Amino acid sequence: MDYSRGFPSARTRDVSLQELSNRLAEFAEVRGWDQYHSPRNLLLALVGEVGELSEIFQWKGEVAKGLPNWSSDDKEHLEEELSDVLLYLVRLADVCGLDLGQAALTKILKNAQKYPVTNDHNPTSNCN
Repeated sequence: MDYSRGFPSARTRDVSLQELSNRLAEFAEVRGWDQYHSPRNLLLALVGEVGELSEIFQWKGEVAKGLPNWSSDDKEHLEEELSDVLLYLVRLADVCGLDLGQAALTKILKNAQKYPVTNDHNPTSNCN
C-alpha cells in the first residue's frame, strides 16, 4: 500500500479501529519496525505523544467546544497530535492482543452501572 498519498475516503466515512489496526500493522511490518513495537516501547511512545498533546493546551486556559478562536493551523496541529495518540493506543492494544473497541464498550457499560443516571448531573463527576 502506498502511504505517501493520503486517504481521501477516510474523510467521508467512519474508520474502524480494526482498519486502523490493520493499516498500522502493515505500516510497521513493511518498514521492519515490528521488532521495536514491544508493549513497553509503544507505551513509552504513547506517553510522549500525550505530552505533546498536552503542550498544545498548556497555556491556553479553558478552551471553548469547537475551538472557535483557534486558527486552522492550530486545529491541524491538534488533529495530528490526537491522531498520534490514537495510533499508538491502537497499535499497543493490537500488540497486546486486545480488542480495544470491545474493551471500550465494556468499560462504558461498567461505568453506567457504577454511575447510574440521577437528577444530579455534576459535570465534575468521574467517568472512569
